[in-house]
Amino acid sequence: MIKLLLATNNQGKITELRSLLNSLGLELVTPADLELNLQVMETGDSYQENAILKAETFAKATNLWSLADDSGLEVEALDGAPGLYSARYAPQPEAGDQDRRRFLLQNLEGKPCPWKAAFQCVVALCGPEGSIVFQEGTCSGTIIPEERGTGGFGYDPIFQLEDLQLTMAELPLVKKNTLSHRARAIQKLIPILQELASRA
Repeated sequence: MIKLLLATNNQGKITELRSLLNSLGLELVTPADLELNLQVMETGDSYQENAILKAETFAKATNLWSLADDSGLEVEALDGAPGLYSARYAPQPEAGDQDRRRFLLQNLEGKPCPWKAAFQCVVALCGPEGSIVFQEGTCSGTIIPEERGTGGFGYDPIFQLEDLQLTMAELPLVKKNTLSHRARAIQKLIPILQELASRA
């Protein structure tokens, strides 16, 4: 069975990726499984550049097929912020998810509703020999002023899907993995991952 490294230290992402990829016949491993302590600085100017940078760095370090993503929340009323800086969007460097959500809502105070927004994601797959493929996914919705739901992570509790009138955090993982930006990007990559699994 071919090993696929889920090239992230974010436990929320790992949970989602395992759910999306478990049925493909690949051995999914994480940096923690390999006792690999590797942090990649997101220095790219786009989600694509950051996703590729992370996938390439992990693939070179482990000589394994590596899957990485970069994603962000873009809010129209904030001119697309936090965008690339979604994971670092707070005044204090040690901020957690709840701090970032609170800071986002503070910045939206006084701006006309609805607060339209979209999650963006690029996933990149890098081979041990350096080959790269990537795919994109988008999920549209609105930011709401109160948190709802206990699932997910990041901005999920304040991101409401327009059609369902539920936040990402209110969705069961199986449902989220049919609608989210990350799921939509991964789905486009599935044929390549299936082909990879067939090599075993």
